[in-house]
Amino acid sequence: MENQAPGQRNPSRTLATEPRLDPRLAEAFRIRDELMEERKPLPKTVNYEEALKFCASFEKMATTIHPMLWKAMPDFPTVAARQHYVTGVDGNEITLHIHEPLERSDALPCIVHIHGGGMVMMSAEDPNFVRWRNTLASLGMVVVGIEFRNGSGRLGNHPFPAGLNDCASGVQWVIAERERLNLSSMVISGESGGGNLSISTTLKAKQEGWGDAIDGVYACCPYISGRYQSPPAELPSLRENDGYLLSLESMNIMATAYDPDGLGASNPLVWPLTASLDDLSGLPPHVISVNELDPLHDEGVAFLRKLYLARVPAVGRAVLGTAHASDVSMAATLPDVYLETAKSVYEFANSLAV
Repeated sequence: MENQAPGQRNPSRTLATEPRLDPRLAEAFRIRDELMEERKPLPKTVNYEEALKFCASFEKMATTIHPMLWKAMPDFPTVAARQHYVTGVDGNEITLHIHEPLERSDALPCIVHIHGGGMVMMSAEDPNFVRWRNTLASLGMVVVGIEFRNGSGRLGNHPFPAGLNDCASGVQWVIAERERLNLSSMVISGESGGGNLSISTTLKAKQEGWGDAIDGVYACCPYISGRYQSPPAELPSLRENDGYLLSLESMNIMATAYDPDGLGASNPLVWPLTASLDDLSGLPPHVISVNELDPLHDEGVAFLRKLYLARVPAVGRAVLGTAHASDVSMAATLPDVYLETAKSVYEFANSLAV
């Protein structure tokens, strides 16, 4: 492997040629690289309207693979799925997707799942998120997926705090229904932007005095720094892994769609990595899971270290050989890694059962 200074990126290297990558992922990313070659370079900064257009376009492109994902969806004969509707604090209707084992008698751990997409795109009804909820439920859990308002796209345009408010409303419904749902624990979990919202919902709950009802947080590859226009030296993976599924430019554009005026740059409810030790003190146990070849790797690690300093019970987990969220999104390519992460989520939630 060639010498490379920390924080620098070898411009000739792509995910498909990255020697640390799990070989099973290489072909998928090689095809992606070929498709992306003709895309125009993204600007470093955009205005709000330009950010909305980019996110809507990106989301539309991402949905082109949905028919393939639905076709590859396995049956989950032991899982029942239904929808429930609640009214959010802003008076809007929120859809909750509830998955649970068909046959159950004892209390079960619950995962409130908040999907990824940088807080600005994608839907809880997308096939990869449906499969994830079914997978978790098949292990013996109740899973509640929240369809929150996005910052842009087909469920937008609703900048901060709309999506966070919806997540808080969904979690509060689960708390209120905990006995009827027969839950032994309740953990908030999500990946990428969903990791942000899992943490920020818990911070919001602490601020508002209902945080004790949350038993834990399991955040995968959380998108939490907001430092994408001028990456700081203390987060070298932002540059080292720039372009590996995520680029600094695309992350900065999504940040603009979520927080148009940049007023939340130091608000931990917008970017949880800015939380002080006082903000974090007293939070429930956390698992912070990061992907080795992810621009966001170091911000997850930095947040974990803040949790340690705040005396929050926390476990760090690194999924080697994987890119951003691929351990929770590429079930067909990495079935063993996918199942290992799902089991880790289950074991954490089950360990908190009362």
